[in-house]
Amino acid sequence: MNVDVARAYAVAWRNAGKLPGPVLRTLCDAAADVAWLRHGGGVRQLEKNLARVRPELDARALRRLSRAGMRSYMRYFGEAFALATLPQDQVDARVRAVGVENLRVHTDRDQAVVLALGHTGNWDLAGAWATRAVAPVTTVAERLEPEELFQEFVAFREGIGMTIFALTGDGDVFRGLVRAARAGAGLLPLLADRDLTAKGVEVDLFGHRARFAAGPAALSISTGAPLVTTVIYYERLRGAQRRAAGSPWGIVIQFNKAIDVPPDVPRADQVRAMTQAWVDEFAAGVRQRPQDWHMLQKVFVEDLDPVRYAATVASAG
Repeated sequence: MNVDVARAYAVAWRNAGKLPGPVLRTLCDAAADVAWLRHGGGVRQLEKNLARVRPELDARALRRLSRAGMRSYMRYFGEAFALATLPQDQVDARVRAVGVENLRVHTDRDQAVVLALGHTGNWDLAGAWATRAVAPVTTVAERLEPEELFQEFVAFREGIGMTIFALTGDGDVFRGLVRAARAGAGLLPLLADRDLTAKGVEVDLFGHRARFAAGPAALSISTGAPLVTTVIYYERLRGAQRRAAGSPWGIVIQFNKAIDVPPDVPRADQVRAMTQAWVDEFAAGVRQRPQDWHMLQKVFVEDLDPVRYAATVASAG
């Protein structure tokens, strides 16, 4: 049976916010459990990735962790579909920011901040909160197929207050980010735990080699904007906060201190050094909440096709 993915997403965005919260969460948990039980390629890759994060786990414990991971992933989708209809007071009640002073020390001086983050927690909820509570958010979206699906994602994210650049097809996205970084106070969060451009950086991640995007470090070095590692994870809400949030789940956004540009490293190597620095901080956060790292794709070098990877490295060099 062929499924019109774009239409399915559009229906979800139009209707998810109309469902009672418990019903939506039950549907998302059920979808997660079905996908987990089917144990398809995405779930198997998730387990490979999680095995690097938590190598001490046996097969049964790893399967339990991957189930929690799929539930976290589907929770993100359910929340994202309903986010456009969520009142601002509920958005605020669902977010706990740690280290936000690490941003405001720069934005209060009318300076932009580059945020390096990965696919953890609910980054769209974080963006909806930050663009009002801290500074306007400008970010990049992967161009999805079909085009209608990509446009739905863009409309959704612009609808919650963010400015979106397409990763490909709309001119020089890096130049647009540079202009945004030089325009004054603002946040530029870049999801960088996958290399989508074949121009990424090979780093150490949980003792294994992995490919991450070079964008956050390159943008920081090019513009002088500080680079701040950001980790997002879910937490259970209780009592008055749970009632205010309208949900048993909230997110924690952890903003680290800005990463220093290494003065003793040649400029040609600074992108790699800064990328490894923020990846180390990101990995520490993922290790604490591995179930909230929604990585169902290949990111570790040993999982990549060796012939294609060699060609990628050769073309980038």
